[in-house]
Amino acid sequence: MALPRALGKFNRQVTNPVTSVIAGRAPGMGIVVHKGRKSGRTYRTPVLLFADGHEYRIALTYGRDVDWVKNVVAAGDFAVETHGQTVALTDPLIRHDAAASWAPPVIRQALVAMSAPYFLEARTVA
Repeated sequence: MALPRALGKFNRQVTNPVTSVIAGRAPGMGIVVHKGRKSGRTYRTPVLLFADGHEYRIALTYGRDVDWVKNVVAAGDFAVETHGQTVALTDPLIRHDAAASWAPPVIRQALVAMSAPYFLEARTVA
């Protein structure tokens, strides 16, 4: 079971604006920059982000049915801000891995403990 939606609402309104200040530079974090499916508005969402060569993986701690994930999948491309740089990504896919074998050990343990088996995988634009 992923994190509860009520916590997600609180984080969007309170925590995310604060976290966004460091998320684009902190190890294991990034900011997903995406456009709303209906509004066309640009959004910035702090996430747990891990790169492996040209592949990027994002922990879906609130599950796969949240707006930013739907926006990214519908668009087919998006950007992430990580380590002070902006990286264009494409072909987002939602994957399932209950063991979180893709994540670093400490993050893996946390994802398994909170029953957050989904992650988003995308690759850099060629």
